[in-house]
Order: sequence, then C-alpha cells, then structure tokens
Amino acid sequence: MNTPLRDLAAAALLVLAAAVPALLPAAHAEMQAEAHGQRQPAPAALSPGELRTLLATMPAGEPARGERLHAEQFCASCHGAKGVAPTPNWPHVAGQRAAYTFKMLVDYQRGIRAEVERAALMHAVTRDMAAQDMADLAAWYATLPLPHEAETPRPKTTVAAAAVQRLVRKGDPSRLITPCASCHGARGQGGTGDGKASPALAGQNPRYLVRTLQQYHGDVRTNDPKRGMRAFAQRLSSAEVDALASYYADLTAAR
Repeated sequence: MNTPLRDLAAAALLVLAAAVPALLPAAHAEMQAEAHGQRQPAPAALSPGELRTLLATMPAGEPARGERLHAEQFCASCHGAKGVAPTPNWPHVAGQRAAYTFKMLVDYQRGIRAEVERAALMHAVTRDMAAQDMADLAAWYATLPLPHEAETPRPKTTVAAAAVQRLVRKGDPSRLITPCASCHGARGQGGTGDGKASPALAGQNPRYLVRTLQQYHGDVRTNDPKRGMRAFAQRLSSAEVDALASYYADLTAAR
C-alpha cells in the first residue's frame, strides 16, 4: 500500500475508533468493564407503571407460530418439548400465564434478569427476538396444560401442612407476609386482572422454586416491581421456602 493510501486508511480507523463509543455507549462501557474484570449492574426492575404499559402494548400472540419458534430456538433443550423441563435446572413453562412469560423474556432481553449464568444464556437467546416473537412463544406455552410435577424429589421440611396452608391463604400479618394466593391464585393458577403478570406456580419444579425464592431472599434476583417478591421471600425461613416449593409442586390447578 502506498503512503497516501496507508495514511487514509489509518485516518479512517481513527475516526471509526472515536465513533464507536459515541454510537454504542452501552456496549462500549460493557466491553470496557469486562476488560477490567467488572460487570455492569443490571438495569432496574420495571416499575408498576412501566409493567402496565408493557402489557398494554404486548402484541396478540399466535400460538402456532410460538410452537414453531419453540422448536427453531431449541427451547426444548432446557424446557422440554411440551414446556415441561427434563431436568430440575430449569422451570416448567407449560400452562404459564402469557403475560408473565412475555415479561420474563423482556426482562432477559433487557438484562434486567442477570442474576446467574442461566440468565446470561437466556439473554443470548432473546437478544434478537422481536416483541411479536416473545408474545407468540408466551401464547403457545399458555395453551399447554399446567405440569404435573412428579419426578423431582421434594425438599424435606419440618413445617406442618396447616402452617403452609396459612401462608398460602392468609399469609402472616405479624411478619407482614402477604398470602401467596393474593398474587398467584387460590390454586396456584397465576394472577388475573391487574396482577396477570404473576406466574402460575402449580406443578412447578420444586428445586427451581426453592432457588428462585433463595435468589429473591438474597437480593440476587431483582426484577420484581417494587421489590414485592424480595420483601416476601426475605421474611420466610428456609424451612418455609422448602415447604412452599413442595406444596406448589404437588398442586394441580384448575384452569
């Protein structure tokens, strides 16, 4: 390459290098942080108002297309061919409320859920998804029957069945614990109305539910609006967490 061309190429590279931080500030900051062994903090959880806006603008899902996306995106490798996870490492998504699934996919895409390596994998999966893709997947999972979780061993617990029922139906006012049913339904079927983004818990993988409550308890998972689940989980004992996970795993909800 002759001198004028070499000088021109060098000048172009300098312009491009200067432009990258300005054009892609978030990506540039993330790369710089990773280069220094740091991680960018996750974006804040959606506020209740932002969540309402998100759900109000959620596209109408097409279940048939969602089923195709489930296959094309290899979702079955973690969540099973019909939304029932083949291992305890992942949640069952069969029968899950569409609004909840849609919100979770958006949270993963935006990096709001970034608590563990599994979240990083989900971020990679959802990064290039359109809102319609996420709505279609959510719509298909919602058409499936809620799982009957029989295979995963239940955590051992010393909490009496009556005490678990009280937590589910009445909570514990002395500890400012709201009833689980107030958000997740009397039969664990998930929220409706203003609370429709609350997930179904009936038949859920108990190990996943224990891990989720532990992450909320430890302020590791932080995508709950107004810290609602963190406030709830941080007032539970570890024995109560195990007992609730077993209770919901054994529960079959009527839809």
